[in-house]
Amino acid sequence: MILQLLRFLIHTIQPFLVPICFVCAWAFMSAIAWSLWTAVRDGVNTSKRLHQIPCSHCQYFTGDYRLKCTVRPSIANTEAAIDCLDYQPKTNPLLY
Repeated sequence: MILQLLRFLIHTIQPFLVPICFVCAWAFMSAIAWSLWTAVRDGVNTSKRLHQIPCSHCQYFTGDYRLKCTVRPSIANTEAAIDCLDYQPKTNPLLY
């Protein structure tokens, strides 16, 4: 009884399996492509934001990992330093 019902169900669904699998495969590939696109887009946006950090071009930046900035060491090389009020560009990089 159960085998006959299963056989009937398989024969009924069989003509629709190829189109269903085709659509599912393309939906899966589209989801992967969309995920990769959003990951790249977010990475580029993050990179653009982090390249706005001016610390390495500031005269108060030491480059030492123990004390990165002599004026505001707590925000040195972070996103909070993007609009730092104490930023002074290096006038002569050989002196610093």
